[in-house]
Amino acid sequence: MKARIGYVAWVAGVAQFFVAHVIVESAWSRPYSWARNNISDLGNVHCALQSAPEPRYVCSPEHGVMNASFVALGTLLVVGAVCAGTVWGRGATARVGRSLVACAGVGFAVAGLAPADVHENQHVLGALLIMAAGNIGLVLTGVGLADEAPGPLRWATSLLGATAITSFGLFLSHRYLGLGMGGMERAAAFPLLAWALFIGVRGLLHRATRTEPHHDPVRA
Repeated sequence: MKARIGYVAWVAGVAQFFVAHVIVESAWSRPYSWARNNISDLGNVHCALQSAPEPRYVCSPEHGVMNASFVALGTLLVVGAVCAGTVWGRGATARVGRSLVACAGVGFAVAGLAPADVHENQHVLGALLIMAAGNIGLVLTGVGLADEAPGPLRWATSLLGATAITSFGLFLSHRYLGLGMGGMERAAAFPLLAWALFIGVRGLLHRATRTEPHHDPVRA
């Protein structure tokens, strides 16, 4: 039951985040762009021209919805890391990976509580917890998954983390490779969410299959 709570938390957290993302971006009078705009632009409280890291005008009427979604996502990611401990195996690598994934959840909550245009330093700290600590945790998680985890899931998890870390470095160096500022930021932030959603769905389906009653064939 504890693991199921963790899986549900991950699925619900990621799902509500993307629903909120679509709702909030649709409220912009100027079209919001996944390539030109930061994720954090959706939570900015004030309407203003932002100069860094790239010039753009930001005005998010439903910023409160987005910031609440950030906090909910972060809280549910932490709940998942605490409750779905069976995802990880034993040993220092697994423990550190699990702790860093939980740190990413804290980062999302901090980002929601400290909008970038109100509390910039705290917001940057939240972003570092997500895209630095969380992605390192994803790489370590690939190594430290439970013994029954299939090989492809192990290397795919670590590959996601490595890709996200590389994307974060490119984002910081303003090298967007045609994806735009917002696109590269998403390449750094979304792999962890994709992993959590996949593991949550996989865990729920796997447990549902295991708990299905077994009926012996009727003997003549």
